[in-house]
Amino acid sequence: MAEGKIFQSLSGFYDIISDGKIYRTRARGNFRKRKITPLVGDDVEFESSSQKEGYLLKIFDRKNSLVRPPIANIDQAVVVTSAVQPDFSYNLLDRQLVAVEINKITPIIYFTKTDLLDDKQLEYFKGVKRVYEQAGYKVILPSNSEDKAESVNEIKSLFKNKETVFMGQTGAGKSTLLNQISPDLNLATGEISMALNRGKHTTRKVSFIQINNGLVADTPGFSSYEAFDIRPEELRDYFPEFRANADRCKFRGCVHINEPGCAIKAMLDEDELSHERYHDYVQLYDLLKNKKPIYNKKK
Repeated sequence: MAEGKIFQSLSGFYDIISDGKIYRTRARGNFRKRKITPLVGDDVEFESSSQKEGYLLKIFDRKNSLVRPPIANIDQAVVVTSAVQPDFSYNLLDRQLVAVEINKITPIIYFTKTDLLDDKQLEYFKGVKRVYEQAGYKVILPSNSEDKAESVNEIKSLFKNKETVFMGQTGAGKSTLLNQISPDLNLATGEISMALNRGKHTTRKVSFIQINNGLVADTPGFSSYEAFDIRPEELRDYFPEFRANADRCKFRGCVHINEPGCAIKAMLDEDELSHERYHDYVQLYDLLKNKKPIYNKKK
């Protein structure tokens, strides 16, 4: 018996990495009976007579799991955000960050297509970078070709001993960035997004690639940020700058909307917090408040 991590899933086979070697396994029949689906990223127990033949015996508890891509135990997400083409949206980025926070994943914001910006636009994005850094996020904004090379090395250094997934809207440049990080990938630009847009017919292969002693999901399609399964009053906990200052509010359960003595509203009045981020917070709060409950929801 040995322990390892599912490295790749392909048509019922699970390749497990253990002590630097890959073992091909199948899941025991009781997994299907118990309706347990092994996921890439799962920490597992297995037995094998050789590297080509073995059985998956047990899945250890997951710290998180995603639906698309179907993957578990993710440490961090590179939130690939285009400055232009498509244009930058505070609202979309904030939704993505909330989705990441809910899943207990650490986000890294990476701005692409900055080489298409003029000096005035670049200054604007330096301001955007400050907003998110002050909120507590890691932000990478390459400002020229030399800077881009350094940025690629910087992001590569963050992969060490971590499981990483990429996310971002179609056309944001996920494939291009992955190719820059690991040129031997040769991913066709747009190929990944197209695969994800096929809905039910997405490729059945999910796997990691090894970069700098870390594991990176090669199907960067984390897109489960359209709807949040949280209560409206929980939203405040997924905005780090609100979370950090909430104990200064007069009322303990303050949701920073209409309550008196709200420290967040006071900080906004002093321009100590981002008005754009707060606007997105209020919009998301209203959306969650008005959402109809889903009954008989399957777990």
